[in-house]
Parts: sequence; C-alpha cells; structure tokens
Amino acid sequence: MMESMVLPGLERMIEVCQRLNLSLEILPPARDPLKAGELLEGLPFDSVLATVYTRLGYAAFGPGMKGWGLLQSDDQVHELQKRNNWWREAWWEELGEPMIVFGGDLYTYATVPRLADERGRQPVVQVDTYEEPYSLPVASNVDRFFDTYSRFLEAVVADPDYQQTGKSDLLFPWDATEFLARDERLVELMRAGCFDSLMKIGDDPTRRWFAKVTGRSV
Repeated sequence: MMESMVLPGLERMIEVCQRLNLSLEILPPARDPLKAGELLEGLPFDSVLATVYTRLGYAAFGPGMKGWGLLQSDDQVHELQKRNNWWREAWWEELGEPMIVFGGDLYTYATVPRLADERGRQPVVQVDTYEEPYSLPVASNVDRFFDTYSRFLEAVVADPDYQQTGKSDLLFPWDATEFLARDERLVELMRAGCFDSLMKIGDDPTRRWFAKVTGRSV
C-alpha cells in the first residue's frame, strides 16, 4: 500500500528545516487524497507524490527565495487540481511534454509521467517559464527531490554570505550539481538523453551544468 511507503527524503527535509531553524509550514492531509495512478488532467498521479499527500495537505520549506512550497490539496483547498488544469491549458503544448506540477515558487516543480519506472515513480524537473520555457531534471523521484533540496538548503545556510547577511547567491539546481550527481537513476536517465527535448540544451552554462552532474559532455 502506498501509505506504508518510506519517505526518507521528506523526513530529512523536515529535519533540516527544524535543525537549521528555517521556515517550515505543514497542514494535515485530505481525508481522501489522490491515489497513485489516479488520473489528474488525464495523467497518472505519481506513486511517491500520492504517498506525500497522504501525510501532508500542504507544506512550505526553507527561507524566502531559497524555499519552495507544495501545492495545497486538502479538504479546504484544491490548488493542486486547479493548478494542473491551468498548466495543461497554458503550458503543455509549449513545453512539448505533459507534466504534473506539484510545487514551486519562482520556478515550478513537476513530475514527468512518460518517464515513470516500473513502480510508478516519476522523475522531477524544474520548469522555467520565463522567456523561452525549458526544464532541468532535478531528481529521479519526488522523495529523492526532497533529499537533494534539503542538502542544498544546508549548503545555503553554510554559505558565509548567508551567515553574515541572511542572503546567498547559490541557486538550485545550478549550484547543487554535487547532490544531483548522487542520484544514480537521475544520472542514468540524463545520460540516456531522456530529458534532452525538455532541457533544450544549447547554451554553455547548461552544457557545463549537465557535464558536472553526469560526468559527460554533450
């Protein structure tokens, strides 16, 4: 049953926010949250994300510009469903890929159903819709995304600039290559070219970032 799935990444994210005294807001789940494989805008709902929503109806992690929030889906607010309806109409065609969005702030985080593994776990991308839309792969599954982002938050807090001013120039995922490279399944998918059409690799910064994560040039 999905309710018994272990989520060490989510647990680590919560622990990091508490240990480092970073902002953390959590709301209880809906009585009947979306289930794994249930269709959302015609797409199968991610199995890991379904488990997350059995535990949380909403969450916001991390400080200000460096944090992000999980779209609310509980008995009072149905932002997850509404945002995905809007996303399908506004961005699917332009991005060239149907996705299920589940959170974000300045950037949007989404799963890619087409790339689900045999257990229904979908990889996660960060989508930038400013100017020419593109996506960057950031995790092999949602729980791995929590783990990677929690490590990025630790790096932000350890940044001397953050310690002195409360601000940091570190950016996710550009400055998280070390953590992304630990996600073996993500690296495998990137090396296989599974995200090439989404990334729209063309500029030198993206090529250098890709090489740092995968150990290969493109």
